[in-house]
Amino acid sequence: MDPLATVTLGGGCFWCLQPVFQELRGVTEVVVGYSGGDARDPSYEDVCTGRTGHAEVAEVTFDPVTVSLEDLLRVFFSVHDPTTLNRQGADVGTQYRSAIFFRTPEQQAAAHHVIREITPVWGRPVVTAVSPFTAFHPAEEYHQDYFAKNPDAGYCRAVVAPKMTKFRKQFGSMRKA
Repeated sequence: MDPLATVTLGGGCFWCLQPVFQELRGVTEVVVGYSGGDARDPSYEDVCTGRTGHAEVAEVTFDPVTVSLEDLLRVFFSVHDPTTLNRQGADVGTQYRSAIFFRTPEQQAAAHHVIREITPVWGRPVVTAVSPFTAFHPAEEYHQDYFAKNPDAGYCRAVVAPKMTKFRKQFGSMRKA
């Protein structure tokens, strides 16, 4: 039996999610891509139209002995706004929705548990969709590790870097050594 688990998370632009989870202790792999839509093999351009139904996501593979799904979700909810429907900051459209694509009933229960826990913190209803996982389509290679490859790009400096700073400050004890 594989001791690793995988969950697929949408929290706005996938460039913001990947570097956070890559630094989280217990995470073994993070691949960005698309999930939750109808197109068989969507491209970034297809997803950006909003017509495929896909969200930009990070597929996170982790060791649940080292980091619980609940803790992973607490990190997830700290680096995006789960109270805005189909938008994160200036990024607007269904592809930027807050979403958790679960693979097991236990993952579904954990998602609902953490949502109940964090809702009072936000002071507004959490609109994160909790849906069964159906398929994951890896994004094009130039999207993989985008922040690591392009730290000085405008979007990375203005949006991704502040999220990384927040994550490192709030969850420093959970980072990889």
